[in-house]
Amino acid sequence: MGTSWVNSAERIGSDLHLELTGPGGRRAALIRALREAVRSGRLAPGTRLPPYRSLAADLGVARNTVADAYAELVAEGWLTARQGSGTRVAERAEPLRPAARVPRKAPPRTRGPLHDLAQGTPDVSAFPRTAWLASYRRALQQAPNEVFGPGDPAGRAELREALTEYLARARGVRTEPGRIVICSGFAHALRLLFGGVLRGPLAVEAYGLGFHRQVLATAGVRTVPLPLDEHGARVDRLARERAVLLTPAHQFPTGGPLHPTRRAAVIDWARARDGLVLEDDYDGEFRYDRKPVGAVQGLDPERVIHIGSVSKSLSPAVRLGWMVLPERYVDAVLAVKGEREAWASVLDQLSLADFIASGSYDRHVRRMRQRYRGRRDRLVAALAEHAPHIQATGIAAGLHAVLRLPPGTEASAVKAAAWQGIALDGLAAFRHPETDMPVGDGLVVGYATPSEHAYGPALEALCGALPPP
Repeated sequence: MGTSWVNSAERIGSDLHLELTGPGGRRAALIRALREAVRSGRLAPGTRLPPYRSLAADLGVARNTVADAYAELVAEGWLTARQGSGTRVAERAEPLRPAARVPRKAPPRTRGPLHDLAQGTPDVSAFPRTAWLASYRRALQQAPNEVFGPGDPAGRAELREALTEYLARARGVRTEPGRIVICSGFAHALRLLFGGVLRGPLAVEAYGLGFHRQVLATAGVRTVPLPLDEHGARVDRLARERAVLLTPAHQFPTGGPLHPTRRAAVIDWARARDGLVLEDDYDGEFRYDRKPVGAVQGLDPERVIHIGSVSKSLSPAVRLGWMVLPERYVDAVLAVKGEREAWASVLDQLSLADFIASGSYDRHVRRMRQRYRGRRDRLVAALAEHAPHIQATGIAAGLHAVLRLPPGTEASAVKAAAWQGIALDGLAAFRHPETDMPVGDGLVVGYATPSEHAYGPALEALCGALPPP
């Protein structure tokens, strides 16, 4: 038999779990359990034990049983009893010493880079803490009681309604709340879609995020690379595939939007082949030199799955994303997701819904767009002054630039950057292993990650790592 007791009225102060097991009666079992608790150190010297009647009531035994057990342990020297002080663990009672063990070495502390110019992360120091906290408080105060029960796998209606309005206004997405499914991010969306809804092979851009290819490979999906040129993915090279994954607003990582004729062409392909376009709108809000390029989904909502998240616009720590689905896929995706929301915090969903509806999200995006544009301009100016032979491309939008390098210099430039304490990637790291595109050397430089005070030194170190003319 096992039990635990709590007796705040007697000011005991902590819980005690006792296992009343083994041979003999309840008195013998209680003596063994208390003795073991002292020996093991769970009851430290000087700890006050509960009065007879409290422990007896909690254990469901007679008070005399507890009194006799205490008396036996006092006689053995495990406990002490004084008038007005109660029964306590004896000060000389020594806990059982564990066998000597080889001390476990702490894992070595890895030192982060001096200058973080890796792509994919916003300036986390700019997270809008005050505005987010205000939205969180409002969401928590206004939340109905059912919010604290099992979550709807489609996501909170408040967030889906807010996204319907925002995506239509800011990204040209045509949808309704019933066709939006909330997820924890783009990778989660891929796992849901290829966890029983879609099948491969899947056409992808010849340069893209390797992690996404790994997610797809784990799901048993073969990816077929599409070559890229100055107009984006060569969608005319689509063959037997029934689905294609694109970054049409800003090709990742090479930059540039998908040309309008190719946007129309991929929709024509999807209609003719009964195919599907997966649109990764990873940084669609951050365009600097002209109006943002709208979503391909607006051309045909029944042929495009639009996927977005707040990992670039707000923070990757806020694990929230969304899929805007053709109507025929909604039930299938929800079936894969399950009967309850297991990934995205309901309170975070409500907070984001308020953050969008209150206008805080728009204000934050505008502020960060201005900041990142300034970062981009400083990068371009630094190159013009210190490395005019290096061209920065893909800079009309997004949070990174590609620095084009002379042929054969990428590996040495990445190594030189590492020696300077700079975290960044070479262009080759994003290349599909099966593409037949010509190799182009370059560095993928994220200009959003460093804080304002760290950005200047990072640019100085970067220019020092670039190959000479």
